[in-house]
Amino acid sequence: MFKRISALVLVGVTTLAMAGCSGSGGSGGSSDGKIVMGFAQVGAESGWRTANTKSVQESAKSAGVELKFSDAQQKQENQIKAIRSYIQQKVDVIAFSPVVESGWDTVLNEARNAKIPVILTDRAVDSQDKSLYKTFLGSDFVEEGKKAGQWLVDQYKDGTDQVNIVQLEGTTGSAPANDRKEGFEQVISADPRFKVIASQTGDFTRAKGKEVMEAFLKANPKIDVLYAHNDDMALGAIEAIEGAGKAPGKDIKIISVDAVHDGMQALADGKISFIVECSPLLGPQLMDLAKKVVKGEQVPDRVVTEETTFTQEQAKDALPGRKY
Repeated sequence: MFKRISALVLVGVTTLAMAGCSGSGGSGGSSDGKIVMGFAQVGAESGWRTANTKSVQESAKSAGVELKFSDAQQKQENQIKAIRSYIQQKVDVIAFSPVVESGWDTVLNEARNAKIPVILTDRAVDSQDKSLYKTFLGSDFVEEGKKAGQWLVDQYKDGTDQVNIVQLEGTTGSAPANDRKEGFEQVISADPRFKVIASQTGDFTRAKGKEVMEAFLKANPKIDVLYAHNDDMALGAIEAIEGAGKAPGKDIKIISVDAVHDGMQALADGKISFIVECSPLLGPQLMDLAKKVVKGEQVPDRVVTEETTFTQEQAKDALPGRKY
């Protein structure tokens, strides 16, 4: 009899320990009543992404949200695996920045069937079924591309010569790469003087940006402008331009997107010519949205972050207080 009671006690203790390890209560929330969020990050491919991750992690802590975090290392299959893991763990809400736009319907359907709300952050998906996620929090990437294009048009408004442009695109198939390219082309296509003579992905990384820019320089003797989809690629390209004996910002004007600290420093130094801001500090807004969707409250389908642009002088003014 004693052995039997001991065995029952052991089973009970083991069950409690397992519940503690999973961090989940009966309804999917944590045992102490906290909201549990599963967050599947793209990776750590840039300074922007590192700042974005820090913002999410710090904001979760401040908001009292238990965060289960995964790094997909820029692979869609890793993100899908992480989302399925969160579904199995019965988290309260899932948030993720999609590596690419396509191929999410199946796993998002699984989340919906499990009654777990999904929030898209930073990047969108191209699904026709908008009910697969509650809201999208992030920048308007098309608008960012338009701002980049408009600065270029304004710079050359009095010229008559052809302007040769090379473009360092973000990760192929990703929303920021697709949309920043589209917005830029919408603006410059009205004037036949602007010609994109080469365009290739640099995967949003500094190393790939340098590598691709080196190839651009070898293949194209006359490059007037570089349009980079993020600062890290622009910074890599600067190394390639200087390695080729040219002056970035003078011999080749550089337009970039993000406004991370290193990019802003290069702008202040005159090596980058213009930066369109894309703020990574989405954490506070994300936690606010998470609390609302878990409660079943209505939230907007689209929440756009407020952003600006920077010239050299504006970068000098902004740098001392820059958070990322």
